Amino acid sequence: MKKVLFAALMMFSSVGAFAQHAVGSFNLQPKIGVSIANLTDMKDSDPRVGLVAGVEGEYQVSDIFSISAGALYSMQGAKSTVSALGQSATATTKLDYINVPIMANVYVVKGLAVKLGIQPGFKVSSTEKIVGNTSIVSGSGSRDIKAQSVDFSIPVGVSYEYSNFQLDARYNLGLTKVFENGKDKNSVFQITLGYKFDL
Repeated sequence: MKKVLFAALMMFSSVGAFAQHAVGSFNLQPKIGVSIANLTDMKDSDPRVGLVAGVEGEYQVSDIFSISAGALYSMQGAKSTVSALGQSATATTKLDYINVPIMANVYVVKGLAVKLGIQPGFKVSSTEKIVGNTSIVSGSGSRDIKAQSVDFSIPVGVSYEYSNFQLDARYNLGLTKVFENGKDKNSVFQITLGYKFDL
Protein backbone atom coordinates (compact mmCIF):
# COMPACT_ATOMS: atom_id res chain seq x y z
CA MET A 1 0.00 0.00 0.00
CA LYS A 2 2.85 2.38 0.87
CA LYS A 3 4.47 1.69 -2.51
CA VAL A 4 1.22 2.54 -4.32
CA LEU A 5 0.87 5.82 -2.39
CA PHE A 6 4.50 6.70 -3.04
CA ALA A 7 4.10 6.01 -6.78
CA ALA A 8 0.98 8.20 -6.87
CA LEU A 9 2.78 11.04 -5.08
CA MET A 10 5.73 10.79 -7.47
CA MET A 11 3.37 10.91 -10.45
CA PHE A 12 1.60 14.04 -9.23
CA SER A 13 4.86 15.69 -8.22
CA SER A 14 6.10 15.44 -11.81
CA VAL A 15 3.04 16.88 -13.54
CA GLY A 16 4.63 20.31 -13.90
CA ALA A 17 6.02 19.32 -17.30
CA PHE A 18 2.69 18.11 -18.66
CA ALA A 19 1.32 21.38 -20.08
CA GLN A 20 2.15 22.40 -23.63
CA HIS A 21 1.77 26.13 -22.95
CA ALA A 22 3.16 28.49 -20.32
CA VAL A 23 1.17 29.34 -17.22
CA GLY A 24 -0.81 32.54 -17.83
CA SER A 25 -0.78 32.15 -21.62
CA PHE A 26 -3.86 32.34 -23.84
CA ASN A 27 -4.39 30.70 -27.24
CA LEU A 28 -7.05 30.55 -29.92
CA GLN A 29 -7.84 27.32 -31.75
CA PRO A 30 -9.83 27.16 -35.00
CA LYS A 31 -11.12 23.61 -35.40
CA ILE A 32 -13.13 21.46 -37.77
CA GLY A 33 -14.39 17.92 -37.64
CA VAL A 34 -17.25 15.47 -37.74
CA SER A 35 -20.35 15.19 -35.56
CA ILE A 36 -22.10 11.83 -35.08
CA ALA A 37 -25.45 12.65 -33.49
CA ASN A 38 -28.58 10.85 -32.38
CA LEU A 39 -31.72 11.41 -30.28
CA THR A 40 -32.07 9.32 -27.14
CA ASP A 41 -35.77 8.40 -27.29
CA MET A 42 -36.25 7.97 -31.06
CA LYS A 43 -37.07 4.34 -31.85
CA ASP A 44 -34.95 2.47 -34.43
CA SER A 45 -32.98 5.61 -35.22
CA ASP A 46 -29.62 5.94 -36.96
CA PRO A 47 -27.04 8.68 -36.36
CA ARG A 48 -26.93 11.84 -38.41
CA VAL A 49 -23.34 12.49 -39.50
CA GLY A 50 -22.50 16.14 -40.06
CA LEU A 51 -20.06 18.99 -39.68
CA VAL A 52 -18.75 20.64 -36.54
CA ALA A 53 -16.57 23.74 -36.89
CA GLY A 54 -15.66 26.84 -34.93
CA VAL A 55 -13.09 28.30 -32.57
CA GLU A 56 -12.10 27.81 -28.93
CA GLY A 57 -9.93 29.91 -26.64
CA GLU A 58 -7.86 28.44 -23.80
CA TYR A 59 -6.25 30.05 -20.74
CA GLN A 60 -3.49 28.10 -18.99
CA VAL A 61 -4.23 28.51 -15.26
CA SER A 62 -1.46 26.22 -13.97
CA ASP A 63 0.99 23.62 -15.20
CA ILE A 64 -1.73 20.97 -15.38
CA PHE A 65 -5.00 22.93 -15.52
CA SER A 66 -6.62 25.21 -18.10
CA ILE A 67 -10.03 26.67 -18.85
CA SER A 68 -11.42 26.90 -22.38
CA ALA A 69 -14.53 28.29 -24.03
CA GLY A 70 -15.67 28.48 -27.62
CA ALA A 71 -18.38 28.69 -30.24
CA LEU A 72 -18.96 25.67 -32.48
CA TYR A 73 -21.46 25.18 -35.29
CA SER A 74 -22.76 21.63 -34.88
CA MET A 75 -25.02 19.59 -37.19
CA GLN A 76 -27.09 17.26 -34.99
CA GLY A 77 -30.31 15.23 -35.11
CA ALA A 78 -31.07 11.68 -36.22
CA LYS A 79 -32.40 9.49 -39.02
CA SER A 80 -35.36 7.13 -38.80
CA THR A 81 -37.52 4.96 -41.03
CA VAL A 82 -41.21 5.80 -41.44
CA SER A 83 -43.45 2.93 -42.58
CA ALA A 84 -47.13 2.64 -43.52
CA LEU A 85 -49.18 0.27 -45.69
CA GLY A 86 -46.09 -1.65 -46.75
CA GLN A 87 -44.31 1.52 -47.90
CA SER A 88 -41.36 3.22 -46.22
CA ALA A 89 -39.37 6.42 -46.29
CA THR A 90 -36.35 7.83 -44.47
CA ALA A 91 -36.93 10.82 -42.22
CA THR A 92 -33.91 12.94 -41.26
CA THR A 93 -34.37 15.24 -38.28
CA LYS A 94 -31.92 18.10 -38.81
CA LEU A 95 -31.06 20.09 -35.69
CA ASP A 96 -28.30 22.65 -36.14
CA TYR A 97 -26.84 24.57 -33.19
CA ILE A 98 -24.21 27.07 -32.18
CA ASN A 99 -22.77 25.34 -29.12
CA VAL A 100 -20.76 27.20 -26.47
CA PRO A 101 -18.59 24.65 -24.61
CA ILE A 102 -17.04 25.87 -21.33
CA MET A 103 -14.45 23.28 -20.34
CA ALA A 104 -12.05 22.45 -17.51
CA ASN A 105 -8.96 20.72 -18.93
CA VAL A 106 -6.53 18.63 -16.86
CA TYR A 107 -3.24 17.57 -18.45
CA VAL A 108 -2.40 14.05 -17.29
CA VAL A 109 0.73 13.63 -19.43
CA LYS A 110 2.46 16.04 -21.78
CA GLY A 111 -0.02 17.01 -24.51
CA LEU A 112 -2.79 14.71 -23.23
CA ALA A 113 -5.74 16.32 -21.46
CA VAL A 114 -9.02 15.07 -20.06
CA LYS A 115 -11.88 17.56 -20.07
CA LEU A 116 -15.30 18.16 -18.57
CA GLY A 117 -17.68 21.09 -18.75
CA ILE A 118 -21.09 22.55 -19.45
CA GLN A 119 -22.42 23.53 -22.86
CA PRO A 120 -25.38 25.73 -23.77
CA GLY A 121 -26.47 25.35 -27.39
CA PHE A 122 -28.50 27.84 -29.40
CA LYS A 123 -30.70 26.50 -32.18
CA VAL A 124 -29.93 27.76 -35.69
CA SER A 125 -32.48 25.66 -37.55
CA SER A 126 -34.73 22.61 -37.07
CA THR A 127 -36.17 20.79 -40.08
CA GLU A 128 -37.28 17.33 -41.13
CA LYS A 129 -36.51 15.94 -44.58
CA ILE A 130 -38.31 12.90 -46.03
CA VAL A 131 -36.61 10.79 -48.69
CA GLY A 132 -38.39 7.86 -50.37
CA ASN A 133 -42.13 7.36 -50.59
CA THR A 134 -43.16 10.77 -49.30
CA SER A 135 -46.86 10.09 -49.96
CA ILE A 136 -47.10 8.07 -46.72
CA VAL A 137 -46.07 11.03 -44.58
CA SER A 138 -48.24 14.01 -43.80
CA GLY A 139 -46.45 17.21 -44.76
CA SER A 140 -43.93 15.27 -46.84
CA GLY A 141 -40.75 16.55 -48.37
CA SER A 142 -38.93 19.09 -46.20
CA ARG A 143 -40.63 20.98 -43.38
CA ASP A 144 -39.79 23.05 -40.32
CA ILE A 145 -40.23 21.36 -36.96
CA LYS A 146 -40.55 23.01 -33.57
CA ALA A 147 -37.55 22.43 -31.32
CA GLN A 148 -36.48 24.19 -28.14
CA SER A 149 -34.38 27.29 -28.85
CA VAL A 150 -31.78 26.49 -26.15
CA ASP A 151 -30.20 23.12 -25.39
CA PHE A 152 -27.92 22.24 -22.48
CA SER A 153 -25.46 19.35 -22.41
CA ILE A 154 -22.41 18.08 -20.54
CA PRO A 155 -19.34 17.65 -22.76
CA VAL A 156 -16.72 15.15 -21.60
CA GLY A 157 -13.68 14.15 -23.60
CA VAL A 158 -9.98 13.82 -24.20
CA SER A 159 -7.52 15.65 -26.42
CA TYR A 160 -3.93 15.23 -27.57
CA GLU A 161 -1.72 18.09 -28.73
CA TYR A 162 1.45 17.86 -30.80
CA SER A 163 3.26 20.84 -32.38
CA ASN A 164 0.18 23.04 -31.70
CA PHE A 165 -2.11 20.64 -33.59
CA GLN A 166 -4.81 19.20 -31.33
CA LEU A 167 -6.98 16.13 -31.92
CA ASP A 168 -10.07 16.29 -29.73
CA ALA A 169 -12.71 13.62 -29.08
CA ARG A 170 -15.69 14.42 -26.90
CA TYR A 171 -19.18 13.21 -26.08
CA ASN A 172 -21.99 15.68 -25.43
CA LEU A 173 -24.61 14.26 -23.07
CA GLY A 174 -27.92 16.09 -23.51
CA LEU A 175 -29.63 17.42 -20.38
CA THR A 176 -32.71 19.14 -21.80
CA LYS A 177 -35.58 17.90 -23.94
CA VAL A 178 -35.14 18.76 -27.62
CA PHE A 179 -38.89 19.07 -28.22
CA GLU A 180 -41.43 20.56 -25.84
CA ASN A 181 -43.73 17.55 -26.23
CA GLY A 182 -41.35 14.62 -26.07
CA LYS A 183 -38.52 12.93 -24.18
CA ASP A 184 -35.75 13.10 -26.79
CA LYS A 185 -32.39 14.52 -25.75
CA ASN A 186 -29.32 15.13 -27.86
CA SER A 187 -26.57 12.50 -27.83
CA VAL A 188 -23.53 13.66 -29.80
CA PHE A 189 -20.01 12.31 -30.39
CA GLN A 190 -17.55 14.72 -32.03
CA ILE A 191 -14.00 14.42 -33.36
CA THR A 192 -12.18 17.61 -34.34
CA LEU A 193 -8.72 18.71 -35.46
CA GLY A 194 -7.54 22.17 -34.49
CA TYR A 195 -4.45 24.36 -34.44
CA LYS A 196 -3.52 26.56 -31.46
CA PHE A 197 -2.28 30.12 -32.02
CA ASP A 198 -0.60 31.59 -28.93
CA LEU A 199 -1.57 35.22 -28.29
